[in-house]
Amino acid sequence: MKAQAFIADLHLTAQRPLAIELFREFLGQAQGLLDQLYILGDLFEYWVGDDGADEAEFAPVVTALRAATDRGLGISVLHGNRDFLLGARFIELTGCRLLDDPHELTLFGAPTLISHGDALCTDDREYQELRRQFRDPRWQQQILTRPLADRIAMARALRAESGRATPAKDATLLDVNTEAATALLERHGVRRLIHGHTHRPGEYPVPTAMGPGVRIVVGDWYEGSSVLVVGPARHALVAVADFPGAVADVMRGQRE
Repeated sequence: MKAQAFIADLHLTAQRPLAIELFREFLGQAQGLLDQLYILGDLFEYWVGDDGADEAEFAPVVTALRAATDRGLGISVLHGNRDFLLGARFIELTGCRLLDDPHELTLFGAPTLISHGDALCTDDREYQELRRQFRDPRWQQQILTRPLADRIAMARALRAESGRATPAKDATLLDVNTEAATALLERHGVRRLIHGHTHRPGEYPVPTAMGPGVRIVVGDWYEGSSVLVVGPARHALVAVADFPGAVADVMRGQRE
Protein backbone atom coordinates (compact mmCIF):
# COMPACT_ATOMS: atom_id res chain seq x y z
CA MET A 1 0.00 0.00 0.00
CA LYS A 2 1.36 3.40 -1.04
CA ALA A 3 0.25 6.99 -0.61
CA GLN A 4 -1.87 8.95 -3.05
CA ALA A 5 -1.26 12.58 -4.00
CA PHE A 6 -3.10 15.53 -5.52
CA ILE A 7 -1.78 18.58 -7.37
CA ALA A 8 -3.49 21.41 -9.25
CA ASP A 9 -2.93 24.73 -10.98
CA LEU A 10 0.62 24.19 -12.16
CA HIS A 11 -0.07 26.44 -15.18
CA LEU A 12 2.91 24.99 -17.03
CA THR A 13 4.17 26.96 -20.00
CA ALA A 14 7.42 27.44 -21.90
CA GLN A 15 7.63 30.88 -20.27
CA ARG A 16 8.11 29.14 -16.90
CA PRO A 17 10.84 26.54 -17.54
CA LEU A 18 11.71 26.21 -13.84
CA ALA A 19 8.15 25.10 -13.07
CA ILE A 20 8.36 22.45 -15.81
CA GLU A 21 11.66 21.20 -14.41
CA LEU A 22 10.19 21.08 -10.89
CA PHE A 23 7.27 19.04 -12.21
CA ARG A 24 9.63 16.61 -13.92
CA GLU A 25 11.59 16.22 -10.67
CA PHE A 26 8.37 15.68 -8.76
CA LEU A 27 7.28 12.91 -11.13
CA GLY A 28 10.64 11.23 -10.59
CA GLN A 29 10.18 11.40 -6.80
CA ALA A 30 6.62 10.09 -7.06
CA GLN A 31 7.81 6.91 -8.70
CA GLY A 32 7.79 4.23 -6.03
CA LEU A 33 6.16 6.48 -3.41
CA LEU A 34 2.64 6.77 -4.84
CA ASP A 35 -0.03 4.42 -6.06
CA GLN A 36 -1.84 7.24 -7.83
CA LEU A 37 -1.34 10.90 -8.69
CA TYR A 38 -4.38 13.08 -9.36
CA ILE A 39 -3.95 16.33 -11.31
CA LEU A 40 -7.00 18.46 -10.52
CA GLY A 41 -6.96 20.74 -13.55
CA ASP A 42 -4.87 23.55 -15.01
CA LEU A 43 -1.78 21.43 -15.49
CA PHE A 44 -1.10 23.75 -18.42
CA GLU A 45 -1.36 27.53 -18.66
CA TYR A 46 -3.51 26.82 -21.71
CA TRP A 47 -4.22 23.87 -23.98
CA VAL A 48 -5.52 24.68 -27.45
CA GLY A 49 -6.23 21.14 -28.63
CA ASP A 50 -4.47 17.80 -28.75
CA ASP A 51 -2.95 18.61 -32.14
CA GLY A 52 -0.69 21.03 -30.27
CA ALA A 53 0.83 18.34 -28.06
CA ASP A 54 3.99 18.15 -30.20
CA GLU A 55 4.64 21.88 -29.99
CA ALA A 56 7.69 22.98 -28.00
CA GLU A 57 5.28 24.76 -25.63
CA PHE A 58 3.80 21.45 -24.45
CA ALA A 59 5.99 18.53 -25.57
CA PRO A 60 8.33 18.41 -22.50
CA VAL A 61 5.37 17.95 -20.15
CA VAL A 62 3.71 15.36 -22.38
CA THR A 63 6.99 13.43 -22.57
CA ALA A 64 7.47 13.54 -18.80
CA LEU A 65 3.94 12.23 -18.20
CA ARG A 66 4.49 9.37 -20.64
CA ALA A 67 7.75 8.40 -18.96
CA ALA A 68 6.06 8.38 -15.55
CA THR A 69 3.12 6.23 -16.62
CA ASP A 70 5.44 3.86 -18.50
CA ARG A 71 7.28 3.33 -15.21
CA GLY A 72 4.03 2.34 -13.54
CA LEU A 73 2.77 5.54 -11.91
CA GLY A 74 -1.00 5.89 -12.26
CA ILE A 75 -1.91 9.45 -13.24
CA SER A 76 -5.47 10.75 -13.46
CA VAL A 77 -6.32 14.20 -14.82
CA LEU A 78 -9.29 16.54 -14.53
CA HIS A 79 -10.01 19.38 -16.92
CA GLY A 80 -9.28 22.84 -15.56
CA ASN A 81 -10.52 26.18 -16.76
CA ARG A 82 -7.37 26.60 -18.81
CA ASP A 83 -6.90 23.10 -20.26
CA PHE A 84 -10.53 22.07 -20.87
CA LEU A 85 -9.61 20.93 -24.42
CA LEU A 86 -7.51 18.00 -23.22
CA GLY A 87 -8.81 15.01 -25.15
CA ALA A 88 -8.29 11.49 -26.46
CA ARG A 89 -4.93 12.09 -28.13
CA PHE A 90 -3.50 13.61 -24.95
CA ILE A 91 -4.56 10.45 -23.10
CA GLU A 92 -3.02 8.25 -25.80
CA LEU A 93 0.26 10.18 -25.75
CA THR A 94 0.65 10.35 -21.98
CA GLY A 95 -0.96 7.15 -20.68
CA CYS A 96 -2.97 9.23 -18.20
CA ARG A 97 -6.63 8.73 -17.39
CA LEU A 98 -9.07 11.61 -17.95
CA LEU A 99 -11.79 11.81 -15.29
CA ASP A 100 -15.16 13.54 -15.26
CA ASP A 101 -15.52 16.52 -12.93
CA PRO A 102 -16.58 15.94 -10.20
CA HIS A 103 -15.30 12.42 -9.62
CA GLU A 104 -16.01 10.15 -6.66
CA LEU A 105 -13.29 7.94 -5.22
CA THR A 106 -12.47 6.12 -2.01
CA LEU A 107 -9.20 7.04 -0.28
CA PHE A 108 -8.19 4.36 2.20
CA GLY A 109 -11.85 3.66 2.92
CA ALA A 110 -12.95 7.30 3.07
CA PRO A 111 -15.45 8.46 0.41
CA THR A 112 -14.05 11.55 -1.28
CA LEU A 113 -15.06 13.86 -4.10
CA ILE A 114 -12.49 15.56 -6.32
CA SER A 115 -13.00 18.53 -8.63
CA HIS A 116 -11.14 21.36 -10.26
CA GLY A 117 -13.35 23.65 -8.21
CA ASP A 118 -14.23 26.45 -10.61
CA ALA A 119 -17.87 25.35 -10.96
CA LEU A 120 -18.31 26.13 -7.25
CA CYS A 121 -17.30 29.79 -7.60
CA THR A 122 -20.91 30.64 -8.31
CA ASP A 123 -20.76 34.24 -7.05
CA ASP A 124 -18.68 35.18 -10.11
CA ARG A 125 -21.55 35.11 -12.59
CA GLU A 126 -19.45 36.59 -15.40
CA TYR A 127 -16.97 33.74 -15.10
CA GLN A 128 -19.71 31.11 -14.92
CA GLU A 129 -21.16 32.38 -18.21
CA LEU A 130 -17.75 32.04 -19.84
CA ARG A 131 -17.33 28.59 -18.32
CA ARG A 132 -20.61 27.40 -19.83
CA GLN A 133 -19.47 28.65 -23.23
CA PHE A 134 -16.04 27.05 -23.02
CA ARG A 135 -17.47 23.68 -21.90
CA ASP A 136 -20.08 23.61 -24.68
CA PRO A 137 -19.10 20.74 -27.06
CA ARG A 138 -20.43 22.68 -30.06
CA TRP A 139 -18.28 25.72 -29.21
CA GLN A 140 -15.25 23.49 -28.68
CA GLN A 141 -15.76 21.75 -32.01
CA GLN A 142 -16.00 25.11 -33.75
CA ILE A 143 -12.82 26.38 -32.08
CA LEU A 144 -10.88 23.23 -32.97
CA THR A 145 -11.52 23.78 -36.67
CA ARG A 146 -9.38 26.93 -36.57
CA PRO A 147 -5.64 26.76 -37.39
CA LEU A 148 -3.41 25.87 -34.44
CA ALA A 149 -1.53 29.17 -34.61
CA ASP A 150 -4.79 31.10 -34.37
CA ARG A 151 -5.87 29.10 -31.33
CA ILE A 152 -2.56 29.73 -29.58
CA ALA A 153 -2.86 33.47 -30.24
CA MET A 154 -6.44 33.41 -28.95
CA ALA A 155 -5.43 31.57 -25.77
CA ARG A 156 -2.64 34.04 -25.06
CA ALA A 157 -4.99 36.97 -25.58
CA LEU A 158 -7.56 35.46 -23.21
CA ARG A 159 -4.88 34.89 -20.58
CA ALA A 160 -3.74 38.51 -20.86
CA GLU A 161 -7.32 39.74 -20.51
CA SER A 162 -7.88 37.50 -17.50
CA GLY A 163 -4.70 38.84 -15.93
CA ARG A 164 -6.08 42.35 -16.18
CA ALA A 165 -9.64 41.57 -15.07
CA THR A 166 -9.09 39.19 -12.16
CA PRO A 167 -7.23 41.57 -9.78
CA ALA A 168 -10.08 44.06 -10.11
CA LYS A 169 -12.69 41.60 -8.83
CA ASP A 170 -13.77 41.33 -5.22
CA ALA A 171 -11.88 38.47 -3.59
CA THR A 172 -15.10 36.84 -2.42
CA LEU A 173 -16.23 36.44 -6.03
CA LEU A 174 -13.16 34.35 -6.79
CA ASP A 175 -13.65 31.89 -3.95
CA VAL A 176 -15.90 28.87 -3.57
CA ASN A 177 -19.46 29.53 -2.52
CA THR A 178 -20.04 27.49 0.65
CA GLU A 179 -23.67 26.75 -0.20
CA ALA A 180 -22.60 25.40 -3.58
CA ALA A 181 -20.00 23.18 -1.87
CA THR A 182 -22.60 21.94 0.59
CA ALA A 183 -25.03 21.10 -2.21
CA LEU A 184 -22.33 19.21 -4.12
CA LEU A 185 -21.28 17.11 -1.13
CA GLU A 186 -24.87 16.32 -0.20
CA ARG A 187 -25.72 15.36 -3.78
CA HIS A 188 -22.93 12.79 -3.76
CA GLY A 189 -23.40 11.71 -0.15
CA VAL A 190 -19.82 12.45 0.93
CA ARG A 191 -18.27 14.86 3.43
CA ARG A 192 -14.82 15.47 1.93
CA LEU A 193 -13.99 17.46 -1.20
CA ILE A 194 -10.51 18.00 -2.66
CA HIS A 195 -10.11 20.72 -5.28
CA GLY A 196 -7.87 23.42 -6.71
CA HIS A 197 -8.59 26.56 -8.77
CA THR A 198 -8.85 29.14 -5.99
CA HIS A 199 -5.10 29.17 -5.20
CA ARG A 200 -5.97 29.28 -1.50
CA PRO A 201 -4.46 26.13 -0.02
CA GLY A 202 -5.85 24.90 3.26
CA GLU A 203 -8.82 23.18 4.84
CA TYR A 204 -12.22 24.84 5.01
CA PRO A 205 -15.33 23.62 6.87
CA VAL A 206 -18.43 22.76 4.85
CA PRO A 207 -21.68 22.15 6.74
CA THR A 208 -23.79 19.26 5.43
CA ALA A 209 -26.94 17.45 6.50
CA MET A 210 -24.74 14.39 7.05
CA GLY A 211 -22.51 16.19 9.55
CA PRO A 212 -19.45 18.46 9.35
CA GLY A 213 -17.73 18.34 5.99
CA VAL A 214 -14.45 19.73 4.69
CA ARG A 215 -12.98 20.92 1.45
CA ILE A 216 -9.21 20.62 1.10
CA VAL A 217 -7.76 23.10 -1.36
CA VAL A 218 -4.52 22.32 -3.18
CA GLY A 219 -2.46 25.41 -3.97
CA ASP A 220 -0.87 26.60 -7.20
CA TRP A 221 2.69 26.34 -8.51
CA TYR A 222 3.35 30.00 -9.31
CA GLU A 223 5.66 31.20 -6.57
CA GLY A 224 6.08 27.82 -4.87
CA SER A 225 4.47 24.40 -5.14
CA SER A 226 1.69 22.48 -3.45
CA VAL A 227 1.05 18.75 -3.03
CA LEU A 228 -1.62 17.05 -0.96
CA VAL A 229 -0.37 13.66 0.23
CA VAL A 230 -2.96 11.22 1.60
CA GLY A 231 -2.30 8.08 3.63
CA PRO A 232 -4.44 5.58 5.56
CA ALA A 233 -5.07 7.75 8.60
CA ARG A 234 -3.67 11.21 7.88
CA HIS A 235 -2.84 13.69 5.15
CA ALA A 236 -0.45 16.60 4.63
CA LEU A 237 -0.40 19.64 2.35
CA VAL A 238 3.26 20.35 1.54
CA ALA A 239 5.68 21.82 -0.96
CA VAL A 240 7.48 19.56 -3.43
CA ALA A 241 10.70 19.90 -1.43
CA ASP A 242 8.95 18.27 1.53
CA PHE A 243 7.08 15.66 -0.50
CA PRO A 244 9.19 12.53 0.21
CA GLY A 245 9.20 13.20 3.94
CA ALA A 246 5.46 13.84 3.91
CA VAL A 247 4.85 10.48 2.25
CA ALA A 248 6.84 8.76 5.00
CA ASP A 249 4.87 10.66 7.66
CA VAL A 250 1.39 9.89 6.33
CA MET A 251 2.24 6.23 5.77
CA ARG A 252 3.82 5.73 9.19
CA GLY A 253 1.77 3.28 11.21
CA GLN A 254 -0.43 2.35 8.26
CA ARG A 255 -2.94 -0.41 8.73
CA GLU A 256 -1.73 -3.84 7.68
